[in-house]
Amino acid sequence: MLKVLSATLVALVIGMVAGPRFIRWLSRRGIGQNIRELGPKAHSVKAGTPTMGGLLLLAATLIPYLIFATKTVPTLVVIVLALGGGMIGFADDFMSQWRQRSLGLSARFKLLLMLPVFGVALWLATKYGGVDTRLSVPFVRAGLEIGWFYYIFAFLFIVGFTNAVNLTDGLDGLAAGTAGIALFAYAGIAFLQGKYDLATLGACFTGACVGFLWYNTHPATVFMGDTGSLALGGAVAGMAIATNMEILLFLVGGLFVLEALSVTIQVFSFRVFHRRVFLMAPIHHHFELKGWSETKIIVRFWIISAILAAAGFALYYLSNTRISGG
Repeated sequence: MLKVLSATLVALVIGMVAGPRFIRWLSRRGIGQNIRELGPKAHSVKAGTPTMGGLLLLAATLIPYLIFATKTVPTLVVIVLALGGGMIGFADDFMSQWRQRSLGLSARFKLLLMLPVFGVALWLATKYGGVDTRLSVPFVRAGLEIGWFYYIFAFLFIVGFTNAVNLTDGLDGLAAGTAGIALFAYAGIAFLQGKYDLATLGACFTGACVGFLWYNTHPATVFMGDTGSLALGGAVAGMAIATNMEILLFLVGGLFVLEALSVTIQVFSFRVFHRRVFLMAPIHHHFELKGWSETKIIVRFWIISAILAAAGFALYYLSNTRISGG
């Protein structure tokens, strides 16, 4: 427990202490946010804010991990997914900077890059990381065996949640806060499973998110960019896979599901019925256009995320207690 807490604290301190120098470094190189033309008009004031802060977030995670955690395959799976997502996000951010537009890599090219990276992570997880092809279902001892279909499910699962976290990254501190909450819940689950190395890594990510929030809260002085959001998405999905608790992420990460679902509904409704369900998607922009302040949306979404994460953790604990006792 002391190691987990120490890793969390060190990650947080690294993020807070290194933040100002890193932000100045980004500013000197003119690495600023390009605002999407179709986004809320109020966001135009954010143009030029330093971005690619995900690099700081990853550094603040990996340094204490290397110091405190035992290097095991489950942690390697999470790191491959986080770094792989971060590298793809970095390429996207780089292209956006080079083009001086909010558009970076195409969605199809991102998916093409994700295929080998996420495929390697799944191979490590199932071959050496103790992950099998059963989906753990709360209060069901045997779980749900899906055989070879697990690999298709797991790939779509990683891609889906990676992009869902990316969609959530639309307001100052929203993605960092909600991802930090989900990662904290999975760090707790890993700890209960006796996977202390994995719990330490999850704690490192949590601490890094909190440290990053010191500069990312509204009004943000740095954005994480796709470098950070895709890395956090990979980490969240990776923690779920490494703990064999994939299904539980639909509850723990329910806010990400809501964000992604709002986009899906909006696109489907507009293409089929030529009508919009929301004023703008993802759903946090809908509430912006309804007149909610950015801070109110962020804090309320954090609260929702915390409630869902707590419910997921409690569900796991009760399920595990009943199955173990039975």
